[in-house]
Amino acid sequence: MTVGVALLLSAVSGCAGWGGGAGGGGTDSINVLMVNNPQMVDLQQLTADNFTKDTGIKVNFTVLPENDVRDKISQEFSSQAGQYDVASLSNFEIPIYAKSKWIAPLSDYITGDPSFDQDDVLKPMTLSLSGEDGKVYGEPFYGESSFLMYRKDVLADKGVTMPAKPTWQEVADIAAKVDNAQPGMRGICLRGQPGWGQIFAPLTTVVNTFGGTWFTQDWQAQVNSPEFTEATKFYVDLVRAHGELGAPQAGFTECLNNLIQGNVAMWYDATSAAGSLEAPNSPVKGKIGYVPAPVVKTDSSGWLYAWSWSIQEASKKKDNAWKFISWASGKDYETLVGEKLGWSRVPAGKRASTYDNPSYLKEAAAFATPTKEAIETADPRNPGTQPRPAIGIQFVDIPEFPDLGTQVSQDVSSAIAGRMSVDEALKRGQELADDVAERYRSRAAK
Repeated sequence: MTVGVALLLSAVSGCAGWGGGAGGGGTDSINVLMVNNPQMVDLQQLTADNFTKDTGIKVNFTVLPENDVRDKISQEFSSQAGQYDVASLSNFEIPIYAKSKWIAPLSDYITGDPSFDQDDVLKPMTLSLSGEDGKVYGEPFYGESSFLMYRKDVLADKGVTMPAKPTWQEVADIAAKVDNAQPGMRGICLRGQPGWGQIFAPLTTVVNTFGGTWFTQDWQAQVNSPEFTEATKFYVDLVRAHGELGAPQAGFTECLNNLIQGNVAMWYDATSAAGSLEAPNSPVKGKIGYVPAPVVKTDSSGWLYAWSWSIQEASKKKDNAWKFISWASGKDYETLVGEKLGWSRVPAGKRASTYDNPSYLKEAAAFATPTKEAIETADPRNPGTQPRPAIGIQFVDIPEFPDLGTQVSQDVSSAIAGRMSVDEALKRGQELADDVAERYRSRAAK
């Protein structure tokens, strides 16, 4: 998940006029609580002259950094205070909030608004934003999967050919061959920064394709299983041998900068990074190749993430809230952004029609098809080699996972730093996961 951009902007959010209270609001206004990433800021700037002008509905925005907005949304929606009508949630929160009845089902609105064209939304997105009852509870604003990015020129100079669908062992072999291909250049960048959404975003996809899982379908913890251990050792060994300098502190932003600045030859991470790599001022524009997430035992292994819109169940303005969501996640909004701000700023990764749009494809030709294919092949309900107890690819969609994943990630990051062994890190992780699993087994037994 691309948390780095939100952190980048957080320092200025208080003085740039983006924040503030939810505002008042008559019947023709709604209150929206959202994360302060660039795409959302674009939305805020376009709302008054377009959505409000066309509908008469005023939108009062509260815009906060990622960690702050998650905390505020959790407090607001769990209490059902009703102060905010719409909030930006990810596909991690939405199934949990739907089960708790904190957000309203959108299925009736979708049926009554055929121009929204739910069928155009990429199916893995719809699936990941649905509840156990099969109803849709969120609409994506933009989405991403993961793929492998590599310097075509560097590999060519070394006489190395990147397979169209690489395995992790092939990637490790290539990393060794291109290590130090240029002065100061390492073979690959892989996140090592602690955090369930940092190191464990890519690492859990590696675990999946090696045949591992956090939990079995009947809630048996598997953190120190042979498959989980093999995957983690592979990842740690690869980044220690051929990875970026400062790997234990490297997250999305650091790896992005490393690839742009020529410090690494490859990077496995979010598809959303490609827009920065191919930006007009990028020194690596046109030099990057894109192939699917590397695999071992599965056909695909890319993750799935989406910042999305949901309506608070306690909202008394659900009709107007849906009109906002229909506009913000609709086809016409993408065209508006493309024409007003530039096609590189379109919140993509959610609609099939985006990838048929000549204007967008002209801007995103290098990565559009690999991005779409990565999202379309992501299976949030069946990401590995065995059934799972909860939806999720790079996470386990339970409320306890952020704390569990973050605690285990700290030890795995320490293993990358050489302060402990992978076996020791995962033994401690197994104890933590056992505690979580026991709660779920106990509930199932009642």
